[in-house]
Parts: sequence; C-alpha cells; structure tokens
Amino acid sequence: MLGVTAALRKGAVRPRLRVMRLILFALMCMATAASAQPSDFAAPGTETARLVIYSSLDTRLAAIVIAAFQDRHPGVTVAYEDLLTGQIAARVEAETRAGGPTADLVFLSAMDLAVKLANDGYAREVDLPVARDWPRWANWRDTAFAIAVEPAVMVYHRPAFPDGPPQSRAALIRWLETAPQGRVGTYDIDRSALGFLLFARDQEHFFDIWDLAAAMGRAGTRLFPTSQEVIDRVASGELLFGYNVLGSYAADQAAMLPDLGVVMPADFVVLISRVALIPRFARDPDLGAAFLSFLMSDDGQHLLSDQLRLPAVSPAVTGPGSLAALQDVAGDRLRPVPVGPGLLAYLDQSSRNRLLQRWQAALAPEVSGP
Repeated sequence: MLGVTAALRKGAVRPRLRVMRLILFALMCMATAASAQPSDFAAPGTETARLVIYSSLDTRLAAIVIAAFQDRHPGVTVAYEDLLTGQIAARVEAETRAGGPTADLVFLSAMDLAVKLANDGYAREVDLPVARDWPRWANWRDTAFAIAVEPAVMVYHRPAFPDGPPQSRAALIRWLETAPQGRVGTYDIDRSALGFLLFARDQEHFFDIWDLAAAMGRAGTRLFPTSQEVIDRVASGELLFGYNVLGSYAADQAAMLPDLGVVMPADFVVLISRVALIPRFARDPDLGAAFLSFLMSDDGQHLLSDQLRLPAVSPAVTGPGSLAALQDVAGDRLRPVPVGPGLLAYLDQSSRNRLLQRWQAALAPEVSGP
C-alpha cells in the first residue's frame, strides 16, 4: 500500500489511471450503444452501401428524410440511431479514441455539443458546393453546419385553458402560483444537453428566470429528458402545460391532436439550430457527405420545412416553413444562437455545475416523471 501511495504522489501511475478512465468511458458508451434500438431502413434497390447516422431527431420524422434520400440513392441502406444528444457526443468521442469507425453523419439538436465535437477535432472539414451560399452564421469552418432552425415554445392542454394560456414567462409565473400540483413539465436540464442550453439562454434574456424556476418548483414541475415526453403528456391531459419544448415536435403533434395548443412566447423566442457534421473517423465519409448535401439542397430544405416543420436555413427557401417566414411572425422577439465557439461557454464545467445546483435548489422538492 505504501508503494502505491508513493507512486501516486510521484505521478508514476497517472498515465495508467487515464487509460483506465478511457476504458471505463468506452464501456459506458458501449452499454449505451447496446441499449439503443437502431432502425434499419433497407435499400429500395440492391444494397451497395450502408449509411450510419447518429441523431437526436425522432425516428418517425427522420424516416421522411431518409425515404427521400433513398429515392435518389436506392442502393443505400440507412442504419439510424435515435439517441439523446449527450449520448451521441459520448459515442463519437469514445469510438474515435478507440480508432474508429463511428457514424457517417451526426445530426444534433444540442448546438453546443456539436460545436465542441468540431472544435475538439472529432469532425472533418468537408468541401460541399451547396455550402458556398450558406449563411455565415450557420457554417463553422466547414465542419459544423446548421441545417434547420426551430423555436423553443410552450405547449398547453386546450380544455384546461378556456380563456387562453399564459403567453409570456411573466404570465406563466403568475399562473404557476395557483396551478395544480404536478401538472407542469419541462426538460430535465441535468439529463438533457438541449434542455440545459435552452435554459441557459433563457437566463441571459429573462431577468426573472429564477423566479420562474422557483414557481415551477412550488408547482411540483415534472422533469423529462425529451420534448416528446412532455408533449405527449400535455396532449393527453396528464400535464396541463409544458415549458421549453421544440417547436417542430409541438407543431407536428398539434396539427393532429386538437387538445394540444402551442404558444410562441410573446416576450422572446430562443431560436436554436439542428447541426450536422461528419465525424473524423466516419465509416464512409463520402456517403455521409452525400446525405449532408441532400439535407442542404433545395429539395432537402423544402422537405424539412414543409413536412417536418423545421424552418429551413437556406436563403433559397422562403415559403411558410422557412426562417424568413418565422422572422415575419416573431420579428425582433427571435433570439437566434449562432453556430460557433461562443457556444462552448455553456459547457464550462464550473459554470454548468453552479447553474445546475441553483436549478435543483429552486425545483426542490423535485417531482420526476415516471
């Protein structure tokens, strides 16, 4: 024991400890991979290639894009893994450190994690002709590309609000003071990288954000790792109100479910991007680039806007589902987040821990979703 202690003091076994940590990290990611349920979309024609995608976009929505891509590439089978954003980043990092291979394309809703992957060397630079006309704020060093934007919105159970729901954060605070216990939901920002990013941006734009968090705590707000879980429960009436959910999922469900209402906040609207990149150790980077090019093409951008209700980034798309149309509706209420190194500030561990500790204190006693 004395020998081990002395070696630790001298740093003799620190490299070994670092290796052990990497091994444990890789095993954790392998466990995540084993528990995930990848979806295989078989090639419509004779299979000649296999495209592997890690994404946080719901499989049901991704299937629409994959089918359109396969119409143009009938020999491609697509292996699609729908994961939480933090899981995606961990998988790419672990598989890259192990020497690869990893996914051919990554598509994340947590912009900060996407930029960190690119900044830390886990993404490859790609020269795409379509990117030459891409907005500068949506392309970081030809490694991380904003493909679609979407607002963070609020959702509500229509029958519970005959006089209309809260339209702003200040109004939400007032409603929460008399809200039924356990009938409000939002992201668990400790488990969801996207949820953390949205709340951190709220903190920058809303002076009374901690009053809102405290009001949520008093109302027994329930926490969930995804937007869809909040939306499903609001649509069913299990929850009456959902805060900070993705606009694309909310709009898609509201179009089919009459009891689900959507509110674009009247004070300000955080606008985030879904970011795509090709990992440095992709199995087939050329195939990943082909899918990325399709996403950025006019056809791909129209598909995202028209069918997935994800506002297109491309300046060539100006219809109802475009960024331009969203700007017409929300005007200067929009608070877009540029793709770039400024996002890395949200990943600073000490700042993150301080925000999480304050959040947990505000919401105590916490009531988690089933």
